[in-house]
Amino acid sequence: MAKGFNRGGMMGGGGGGNMLGQLRKMQEQMESIQTQLGQETVTATSGGGAVKVTMTGDQHCAKVEIDPELLKDADAEMLQDLILSAVNLALDDSRKLQADRMGPLAGGLSGMGF
Repeated sequence: MAKGFNRGGMMGGGGGGNMLGQLRKMQEQMESIQTQLGQETVTATSGGGAVKVTMTGDQHCAKVEIDPELLKDADAEMLQDLILSAVNLALDDSRKLQADRMGPLAGGLSGMGF
């Protein structure tokens, strides 16, 4: 073989193998965070708390609560608007939670040239 063969290649010099190890570790961390996000919840309200929506960190709607007092005086359109507002606020909060948890991992990718 020629002198210096494999020098500076993707796996040569020890750099590439280390990068693969780091990527595997990051993948494991991401899977762990995603599992945790499925168990964490955020709750948003609208109508002064008359409608509450609970969303998981992986954007699944877990619960919708409507104050029975609201149903006595509410019309369908107002109730729809309140539910829509609470769902959208809960989704926003859930996405923020996800970004907070995943943020450190995304920063690690930039250090690898991604």
